[in-house]
Amino acid sequence: MPVLIKSPTIVEAAGNKPKEIQEFVGRVNSDTSDLSIARMKSPAGWIEPGQTPEFDEYTIVLRGTLRVETREQTFDVPAGQAIIVSAGEWVKYSTPGDEGAEYIAVCRPAFSPDTVHRDES
Repeated sequence: MPVLIKSPTIVEAAGNKPKEIQEFVGRVNSDTSDLSIARMKSPAGWIEPGQTPEFDEYTIVLRGTLRVETREQTFDVPAGQAIIVSAGEWVKYSTPGDEGAEYIAVCRPAFSPDTVHRDES
């Protein structure tokens, strides 16, 4: 049976500046554990701690540029491009550009604070 998601739930974000996470599908908004879909809006200069999540993350950048750092490489992902980061890989996200970024993140299984494994500050 189809389930209409009428609005997202705003979820608290990690990082040095306020970032808006609008969860449409996931553990919080739809009680879905196998997948999460969220729209992210991060300001210029936003940086979150590194993490080693237990989920794959698929990201599509809609506006601005998202920086994605791994232990091996740094990617600047502009609007119109996407990136996949596999579960178990250390990653750090940021938006160093002047306009920040807006992007869609899909996590499989769904994002959970218990499985993101953020670095200690």
